[in-house]
Amino acid sequence: MKTPYQHRNPVVRYTLFVIGWISFVLGMIGLLLPVVPTTPFLLLCAACFLRSSPRFYVWLTEHRWWGKYIRYYLNGQGIPRKIKFLIIAMLWITILTSALLIVKIHWLSVMMISVAAIMSFYIAKQPEPALEIKNTEPLPKNAASNDNPSADKHP
Repeated sequence: MKTPYQHRNPVVRYTLFVIGWISFVLGMIGLLLPVVPTTPFLLLCAACFLRSSPRFYVWLTEHRWWGKYIRYYLNGQGIPRKIKFLIIAMLWITILTSALLIVKIHWLSVMMISVAAIMSFYIAKQPEPALEIKNTEPLPKNAASNDNPSADKHP
């Protein structure tokens, strides 16, 4: 992950800061509204805070709910399989509900479903982070016999 720093030009720094907060708010709205995406806005927010506010960049990337997933993406590790499934499922539930029940313009419904199909393909093709392998080394032979002192006795 890149090291955050404040841009030297204050106009650029404050512009990025404002864009970062606007994209954060839009990302939070995207949690509630089916048409507004969350992830692109949070990634844009991280990119803006990277060069405008190290404090908020660290806050965003270390957040307990979405920080890990933002870090995975920014580090090029991709999206965990469970999160991919959740994203695609929520995408289709909300898009189909909107396109079939709410939107009455046929071409717009087709467009929404087409965008959902493209987004699903894009998300599915993202790499998945490597699984953390736990230590599964077998116990040494004499460690197992220490637990059962009668195991050493022969008839």
